[in-house]
Amino acid sequence: MRELILGGARSGKSRLAEQHAQESGLPVTYIATATVQDNEMRARIAHHRAQRPGHWLLVEEPLALAAVLQHRAAEHHCVLVDCLTLWLTNLLCAQDEARLRQEVSALLEVLPGLPGRIILVSNETGMGVVPLGELTRRYCDEAGRLHQAVAQCCEKVILTVAGLPLNLKERT
Repeated sequence: MRELILGGARSGKSRLAEQHAQESGLPVTYIATATVQDNEMRARIAHHRAQRPGHWLLVEEPLALAAVLQHRAAEHHCVLVDCLTLWLTNLLCAQDEARLRQEVSALLEVLPGLPGRIILVSNETGMGVVPLGELTRRYCDEAGRLHQAVAQCCEKVILTVAGLPLNLKERT
């Protein structure tokens, strides 16, 4: 089963994803896409690490997400990716359009056929004002397109607001 959990900053989306992974009863691999760019991000990463069970396997991968998913996904196993929008940011900041397109295409190609339980976390950025600046507008556009495509590949999609999950899609 593939599950997409969306939400704004500090909406509870990561906590919900971790709860679902824990409740699955399966061994968990946590794929972290964040990179340390400053002290604030370092603190955020430390907070996330402290929240996760110590026995979960951690894989840090900022760019080649599809390849890692193909390698780590397995029957009777849960893979949690946190988060797609940080991964997208990493690709946009690399300023390599071909790599961006290749990585997004690869993810959308492998996602439907992955075995086991897959939980994807992402920031919903399209519910506010249109941002100033070309890069931030492009980021919102790319994230919106990515979320639509990933949601089509997932059996379950949840929007998290104020720590409360709203089921948008659920196929059994």
